[in-house]
Amino acid sequence: MRHFDLTPLYRSTIGFDRIGSLLDTLNTFEGNTPSYPPYNIERVSENAYRISMAVAGFGEGDLDIEVKENTLAVRGEKTVEQENSTVLHRGIAARSFERRFQLADYVMVKGAALENGLLHIDLERELPEAMKPRTIEIATKTTEQPKVLDSQAAA
Repeated sequence: MRHFDLTPLYRSTIGFDRIGSLLDTLNTFEGNTPSYPPYNIERVSENAYRISMAVAGFGEGDLDIEVKENTLAVRGEKTVEQENSTVLHRGIAARSFERRFQLADYVMVKGAALENGLLHIDLERELPEAMKPRTIEIATKTTEQPKVLDSQAAA
């Protein structure tokens, strides 16, 4: 895999440390990320997103969703139940998992819902007022004559 030196980026920019660390993280990607549970990421509207995860067999009490420093972590831990019957084939996975998603700046988690074995996590990008585009009016110079306050002649 190629290695990129991001030192020039750090020398000439201020406040973009997170982008450099994300690029470093992508650079160390080995391709052996877990594939369980499967998930979809949808763009619902211009500023709204939805993550849908297939978590069949997990209840609300078995799932934990946490947001910390622009990282969304979804954990599932299935409690082991003692059964009176012998399972001949176990095809429904009941293993624990943890999925992490990097969130962009100003992306907030709006809510989560568990429906028909799918965990839906709704996200929305909320730009602060200072970051939103605004129109600046252009002032024009008027051709008014200066007002004379006192009309006495200079001595």
